[in-house]
Amino acid sequence: MRDALSSAVFIDRDGTIIEDTDYCSHAKDVRIFPGVLEALRRLKSQGFNGLVDATYYCPDAPGQHSKCRKPAPGMVVKATQDHQIDLSRSFLIGDKEVDVECAHNAGVRAIRVRTGIQRDMTGSNADWVADDVPAAVRIILDAKS
Repeated sequence: MRDALSSAVFIDRDGTIIEDTDYCSHAKDVRIFPGVLEALRRLKSQGFNGLVDATYYCPDAPGQHSKCRKPAPGMVVKATQDHQIDLSRSFLIGDKEVDVECAHNAGVRAIRVRTGIQRDMTGSNADWVADDVPAAVRIILDAKS
C-alpha cells in the first residue's frame, strides 16, 4: 500500500521570506521578514511540509531555455517527485506574478504577497493576495479547514 501524498507549501525566497537584495550571496545580506519563522512553524504544526524540508534553485541563466526557471514549474515538479506531494492540496507563495504563473503551471494554488519590489497587484492572476507570509499562512490554514 502506497503512503498518502502530503500537501505542501512552496515558498519563493527573495521578496517573500527575505528582503530582495537583487542577488543575495552573503549571510550578512539576509533579512527575514517579521513573522515568517513563526508562520512556517505554524504550517508545520498543521501537517504541511514546511519550515524548510528542502530547497531548490535553478542553475540556468536568465534568458536561456529552462524547465526550472519560473514561470516553468520544474522546481515544483522536482520537489513533488522527491517528497510525494499532492499538488491539488498544495500552495505556492511568492511576491511576483511569475511566481503565480509557476504555481498555476504546476497545478497549485497561488498566493501573492505584497512584501516584494512589485507591490502593484492590479491584474494579478493569484488565487489570493496577502500582505505578507503570516497573512498567506492564515489563508492556507483557513482553506484547509
